[in-house]
Amino acid sequence: MTKAGRQPYGCAVKTILVTGGGRGIGRATALRCAARGWSVVVNYRRDAAAADDTVRAAQAAGGQALALCADVALEQEVVELFAAGTRHFGGLDGVVVNAGIVAPALPLVDMDAARLRRMVDVNVYGALLCAREAARHLSRGRGGRGGSIVLVSSAATRLGSPNEYVDYAASKAPLDTLALGLSKELGPQGVRVNTVRPGVIDTEIHASGGEPARAQRVGAGTPLGRPGRAQEVAEAICWLLGDEASYTSGAILDVSGGR
Repeated sequence: MTKAGRQPYGCAVKTILVTGGGRGIGRATALRCAARGWSVVVNYRRDAAAADDTVRAAQAAGGQALALCADVALEQEVVELFAAGTRHFGGLDGVVVNAGIVAPALPLVDMDAARLRRMVDVNVYGALLCAREAARHLSRGRGGRGGSIVLVSSAATRLGSPNEYVDYAASKAPLDTLALGLSKELGPQGVRVNTVRPGVIDTEIHASGGEPARAQRVGAGTPLGRPGRAQEVAEAICWLLGDEASYTSGAILDVSGGR
């Protein structure tokens, strides 16, 4: 419930697990969910301070929140993450598969094997593990309540990101395919599956790629003339999580400023 004791948008109170929820799009999504009066599991891997700050902000926004550490590329940690979130809140109604990494801009020919392996481990294998656990916890045939899975892909899957992040683009493309197939598997179980593809969004991920000002540089060339904000992506994600999107499944939604 919100502080005013009302549920916004007429939606039932939900519990949402957000991977990579401490910063960027994940944090914005956690806070938007909390503003609806929903409970949020904020997953993080290393930055406990950021996750704790997100929890405090979510609670101030009107929702309950819990921070849980797990590396999405490690199966046992993912299994424990979902189990702990379910125990704490009594079940899950939605999962946002958001955790992902990028690396410094390079053409593929100059990338080493360690970089490529980590990119696949986190962005592909990690996403598959989280989607699998989401299916196990949400499916009505397995005792779940049904719900919604939102996969956070990238507009890079159709742009390619040549000479910058072609490995990142290639690692995000499987999420688009996963939404198409998994939505068909889980629809009869009361679970909707969709993908959101953000364009260039002004978050910390650009700094981790070695170019903190990239969002402003690239964003200026979009039809809307600016980079997107994490909150704008969060709005799309929360719509797909909510009851308003009850007949939307298998969709790929671009939030990319027309780029």
